[in-house]
Amino acid sequence: MIEAVGLTKRYGDKLAVDNLSFQVRPGAVTGFLGPNGSGKSTTMRMILGLDNPTAGTVTICGRPYRELPNAPRQVGALLDAKAVHGGRSARNHLLCLAQLSGIPARRVDEVLGVVGLHDVAKKRSRGFSLGMGQRLGIAAALLGDPQVLLFDEPVNGLDPEGILWVRNLMKSLAAEGRTVFVSSHLMSEMALTADHLIVIGRGRLLADMSVKDFIAANSAGFARVRTPDTEPQQREKLTSVLTEAGAHVLPEQDGALRVTGLPLPRISDLAHEAGVRLWELSPHQASLEEAYMRMTQEAVDYRSTADQKAGLMQPLPPGAEPPLPVPGQGQPGWYVPPPPQRDERASAPDTAQSSGTSGRPAAPAEQPSAPVAASAADPADSAPSEDAR
Repeated sequence: MIEAVGLTKRYGDKLAVDNLSFQVRPGAVTGFLGPNGSGKSTTMRMILGLDNPTAGTVTICGRPYRELPNAPRQVGALLDAKAVHGGRSARNHLLCLAQLSGIPARRVDEVLGVVGLHDVAKKRSRGFSLGMGQRLGIAAALLGDPQVLLFDEPVNGLDPEGILWVRNLMKSLAAEGRTVFVSSHLMSEMALTADHLIVIGRGRLLADMSVKDFIAANSAGFARVRTPDTEPQQREKLTSVLTEAGAHVLPEQDGALRVTGLPLPRISDLAHEAGVRLWELSPHQASLEEAYMRMTQEAVDYRSTADQKAGLMQPLPPGAEPPLPVPGQGQPGWYVPPPPQRDERASAPDTAQSSGTSGRPAAPAEQPSAPVAASAADPADSAPSEDAR
């Protein structure tokens, strides 16, 4: 089990983690969620003893990580899949880790098979794709057969088959009674993988509950209602009837109605009494992504002024009135960007025509990433590959 009590980390004037307390219990996949800059990576580094907390404690099985006997055999972690010597093969990389931790060499071939890298075990890791690098990082985390596992963005770069494999792996590890702590920004994947959630924002704990409870606490269910598409007057009539009964009714882009504030049986009765035929009447629950966006909307540090939250239709806050629909126009999302400001330079004469450029400053050209140069002094880089030998 992982336990944090009053965990705090300050970098100068920046408070990265603020009095954070939580438990990650064995036998379940615990998702660790939060916006960029919320303190997730810093928290994981403190769990693994890579950063010292300013205040508070964090323990694994009752001890700080640095006090665990032969820690790599008790705790496995994937924080940065790129932390691999590019001149070493996948097998040699894992062999080095095994020798440092007193892990039998036969375990290397076992985990290479588990992560699907057995056929490329002798290839140098610098030639690995992003997904292959992730698999190698997961293999390193599994090497000591630990009871506690931490993964930071484990599905980054994986194809759909690889994502499914990671999902099943996490669930199987938890089913064996292990502690599995997973940080990710993929809400759809967390909804399928995690049993429990710990959500932080700006270093503070926002939620510590099951996935089901988190969605229920941060969203409102709604009914999706559809009338015959060829009878728009029926939809208008139903909208009026439901509104008079106290419901909030919003049109969706496909012509259906999104209704909150009334149970499905009441909606059905009102439609029947009004003589309105229904083609669809179905209950809907918000997704984990929608619940997460609503929970963390005030804890986001980096947000585009032109972003409409990807058009997400968030449930109305309690007591809020819905925006009135505009005839002939689609209904906007709840998050509407501010109107664009007038650029005074647009009316200024173009002084850059002689140079072949417009008056607007051009975006800097994207510089190609420099290739990784092999060091001549590094025997691992200068040695021939195992395939060549």
